[in-house]
Amino acid sequence: MTNPTVLVTGATGTVGSALLPAVKSRGATVRAMIRSPFKVMPGVENVVADLRDPEAVTAALEGVDAAFLNSPSDEDAADLQIRFADLAQKVGVKRLVVLSQYEARTDSPVRFLRWHAEVEAHVRGLGLDHTVLRPNLYMQSLLGFAGTIAQGLLAAPIGDAAVSVVDTRDVAATAAAVLTSQGHTGRTYTLTGPRAVTHEQIAQALSKATGQAIDFQDVPPGQFVSALTGMIPPWQLQGLVEDYAHYARGEAAEVHTSVTDLTGAPARDIADFAHDHAGAFAQD
Repeated sequence: MTNPTVLVTGATGTVGSALLPAVKSRGATVRAMIRSPFKVMPGVENVVADLRDPEAVTAALEGVDAAFLNSPSDEDAADLQIRFADLAQKVGVKRLVVLSQYEARTDSPVRFLRWHAEVEAHVRGLGLDHTVLRPNLYMQSLLGFAGTIAQGLLAAPIGDAAVSVVDTRDVAATAAAVLTSQGHTGRTYTLTGPRAVTHEQIAQALSKATGQAIDFQDVPPGQFVSALTGMIPPWQLQGLVEDYAHYARGEAAEVHTSVTDLTGAPARDIADFAHDHAGAFAQD
């Protein structure tokens, strides 16, 4: 596609906000799908639509050549994404790039991986020109624990298992490449960092970047749940525990080269992330 119009869902999120300028830099016309008119994204076309509103989504898809499908963290996220894919096909969108998750499969004990696999299967059945991106655990998820990390503690029920964590900026750069170039039809790309790291190694990287001692503590799942109860919905917390059990079993350590293969740039290491975000983990 030459100078395509690309719709980005989840445009105000961590991946989406990085994807907008990445797609624009590749010569595309970028349309950000936002849920609130008060959260306009700069430098691109904005369209207000919610995945729960089929009419608004249909209007947002009009004239779009390619779409990036992400969704908010909702219990019915799979249903919302499936409906979006159906609407994209109906409107005549030429390409759909689906943000999934590392190791998504229908028989997974992790609910999020089952939901993503359900969306993937549905999109395949539509016959659309589509590509699936399966990123591993986001480095940026550490920002959600910035308060305790700043106090010198990184705690998680993961033991010494290593995870090939990926920076969301690399996820966005990869998505931009796939949205604006040829040769990706029907492909599934797993996105990881350049190496698998333990949480002890993550704590060490954060310590070096911030200049303060940050220790990792392996905690039982029950203690992890108690610490987060009331901060996120119960279904999401239960899913997060399932995610961490998946990591603790050593099922998320494989390293893939898709980021470099598709962008031409090396994937960011946890040391790069720690350096760039050191201020978020600094003590007050």
